[in-house]
Amino acid sequence: MTSHEELRAAHSTEHILNAVMQRGFGTGRSVETHLGAKKSKVDYCVRHPLSEDDVRAIEAAVNDEIARDLPVTTFEVSRAEADERYDMGKVPPSAETIRIVRIGELDVIPCIGDHVERTGQIGRFEIVSFEMKGDDRARLRFRLHGDEGGAE
Repeated sequence: MTSHEELRAAHSTEHILNAVMQRGFGTGRSVETHLGAKKSKVDYCVRHPLSEDDVRAIEAAVNDEIARDLPVTTFEVSRAEADERYDMGKVPPSAETIRIVRIGELDVIPCIGDHVERTGQIGRFEIVSFEMKGDDRARLRFRLHGDEGGAE
């Protein structure tokens, strides 16, 4: 994969990870994110410290969603509609037309980033490390391996 393709895959993976964290751990969306072509980190506010078992369950759940080969699509809505229907926390107040990214029915959120066309293009997700930043903030570092589910 090229660097641009790796970033598209990482960005799409962040959406999947956000959905898994919300569903499994009741977090909101990530509070801090740094996406890189080779390695990325994402922070979440959590109700209790994550264990090694939690992290392996997160990794498995993200890989399960990737394997579903969900379509990744975009559409635009008005600011008024977006304010009613979506989490607008990271959208500038000046934005009038809002681009929405949909990953199957898993995640539907305003986003301006580049994404893969299908989750099956992402490859294998690996959490390479995690740490607790205090009792209520978890930092996950991840990388992706190959494409079409293959290895690096």
